[in-house]
Amino acid sequence: MDFTDKRVLVTGGSRGIGFGIARAFINAGARVAINGRTTQSVSAAMEKLDDGAGLIAAPGDIGTVPGCESVVETANDAFGGLDILVNSAGIGSGRPIEDSDEAMWDAHVDVNLKGTFFCCRAALPALRESNGNIVNIASDAGLMGVPGIVVYCASKAGVVNMTRAMALEVAPDVRVNCVCPGYVDTDMIRRDHIDKKDDPAAAEQGMIDYAPMKRIGTPAEISQAVLYLASHEARFVTGAALPIDGGATAGR
Repeated sequence: MDFTDKRVLVTGGSRGIGFGIARAFINAGARVAINGRTTQSVSAAMEKLDDGAGLIAAPGDIGTVPGCESVVETANDAFGGLDILVNSAGIGSGRPIEDSDEAMWDAHVDVNLKGTFFCCRAALPALRESNGNIVNIASDAGLMGVPGIVVYCASKAGVVNMTRAMALEVAPDVRVNCVCPGYVDTDMIRRDHIDKKDDPAAAEQGMIDYAPMKRIGTPAEISQAVLYLASHEARFVTGAALPIDGGATAGR
């Protein structure tokens, strides 16, 4: 898949899955705008990627509408347009329903759902002009219910169905798809869902056993799915929700 000189914005590109996606696009020849919440996080990511002129810093808070608009504007102005938007910025935490408060609900919906929508809205004029496309990062938890992460499930299910509805509305000018990862070996997963547990080894084994493939996914595997959906090879694909989850959503 050749993305030479394609103009790409990756929200949440300073770490985790987003960082892996940004690296994959760079390796495929694209020019990439990296978003993270802070200037420091973006600068650190850009130093690791070390691509010189092909990288643009686009820091900003995706949890607010002005933040979304500013990030998209930065990338669009720097590149003179956009070909691909990848909405990878997201948060995720688990609590029982009784312990889930309004602040937790608002944080998940603001970043995962509202942020995705308003980045898409801000980018649409440029993407219409380039006949570009959008790839949203949802989750296997957006395709099925998972106890203990009800709020996260709700926000990611919104991303999945928003992707479908948006694909219908903006076709044929712009394609819109989403990837639904299962557990992926990122710093966030290790920090928040393994290392903080009373028995980290058992927590990690639980993630390994969760998928029929009996392992945790890698950012590179998610990245290749994103590149396919963003590529010319997927030019007849829109409105799709592609699970990359080791079979977790196939059934139990």
